[in-house]
Amino acid sequence: QVQLVESGGGLVQAGGSLRLSCAASGLTFSNYAMGWFRQAPGKEREFVSAIRGSAGLTYNADSAKGRFTISRDNAKNTVYLDMNKPKPEDTAVYYCAARQGLLLPTRHREYEYWGQGTQVTVSS
Repeated sequence: QVQLVESGGGLVQAGGSLRLSCAASGLTFSNYAMGWFRQAPGKEREFVSAIRGSAGLTYNADSAKGRFTISRDNAKNTVYLDMNKPKPEDTAVYYCAARQGLLLPTRHREYEYWGQGTQVTVSS
């Protein structure tokens, strides 16, 4: 059975840095595009970043460009989100998601598997 487990969330000061990790099991990791989404209280789940299974092609939401970097280590079945200079408005629960294939969709309904989420709180 597929499991995605996020870690690395917590409290961070604005302008600092934080690395989120998502460890996957139960799937052929390199065959899956991986995405990061976030959901703040009272808001819809929104796309942050995604990375293709191999070759490393990535796509970022405008809110993430220049600040967040997605990467993956297929040998460790892990995808990362490096958050640099986060802002208070980045406060949310961050989820990783997996989708088999080459596409990098931004709609959460197009992803097959989800982690339980990790809370990120950015203080001003």
